[in-house]
Amino acid sequence: MTNKINVLIVDDSALVRQILTEILNSDPGIEVVGHAQDPIIARDKIKRLNPDVITLDVEMPKMDGVTFLRNLMRLRPMPVVMISSLTEKGADITLEAMEIGAVDFIAKPKIDVKEGLDDYKDEILTKVKMAAKAKVRAYDDSPLRKMSVDPKLDADAVLTKKSRKHFKTTDKLIAIGASTGGTEAIRDVLAMMPPDAPGIVISQHIPEAFSAPFAKRMNTVSAMTVYEAQDGQQILRGHVYIAPGNRHLVVERSGAQYVCRLNDGSPVNRHKPSVDVMFRSVAQNVGPNAIGVILTGMGDDGARGLLEMKEAGAPTMAQDEASSVVWGMPGEAVKMGAADDELDLLAITPRLLKLSSC
Repeated sequence: MTNKINVLIVDDSALVRQILTEILNSDPGIEVVGHAQDPIIARDKIKRLNPDVITLDVEMPKMDGVTFLRNLMRLRPMPVVMISSLTEKGADITLEAMEIGAVDFIAKPKIDVKEGLDDYKDEILTKVKMAAKAKVRAYDDSPLRKMSVDPKLDADAVLTKKSRKHFKTTDKLIAIGASTGGTEAIRDVLAMMPPDAPGIVISQHIPEAFSAPFAKRMNTVSAMTVYEAQDGQQILRGHVYIAPGNRHLVVERSGAQYVCRLNDGSPVNRHKPSVDVMFRSVAQNVGPNAIGVILTGMGDDGARGLLEMKEAGAPTMAQDEASSVVWGMPGEAVKMGAADDELDLLAITPRLLKLSSC
């Protein structure tokens, strides 16, 4: 019999603890082994219960979740899924938690918490299961780290596959897709980019309230200028465009320029933004002048799109298993032969710069 995933719930709300317990215990492969209403109690229960995964509320009494997480990941690294409110403050704190080492996060609604969390039941179960398999690393506080389920649609639901165009420009463009663990992988890639690197478009699976704070956060660590993408925005060298949550980012050509287009179509591979949609648009409109990168993430979104980019003549690469938090998306890309190179995270930016002649 397969061992169950033992979970410790750390949350000051009795209601949230109860709802999460009911949701997690509904899966035969998961067992909630304990609860803690604050980090002080949690610290003792971690020692006693040795859980496989912790769900951790961002804001709690006695010690906030981020401070507790920082101590935990420094002294006893383990998989943590953050429970965060869908607010700008909640987004900023959660992104900091991801930087510290949290594997993933679950958005907690401000109103009608029970119904809201029930709506996320499948997402909660999936993220806890993936967290149990994820690779975690000790927290490094140096300024820069060293070298209801929607139907699963494919990219055809948003962008029809067409014959490739003839490309007259030699302007380079980099397209990056990521999911679980991606916020920090993207941070590492962008932190090493020079200010005159080719324009970069990014689709990271992220809620609507989180994409703008994420872009602002990336702007503080990169020499490039980072935006949350706007519809019709021209893609320029030295600039990064991150897909807004709940919108697909599509790259189109306008004359000799590339532009961002935001698409409100159906979720693809259950995601919006979808990496497959963005990669397909890049394959169709940028072709061999693009470079495709698929980073850590669960599922397979982006793998087929990366293959389309490769078939269009673009160099492609996938993050390797050893450096990925979850080797789902890049693993699928490697399996289907979509990646020319399989690279450690810290080797990706140097490879991008070599390919783009920066």
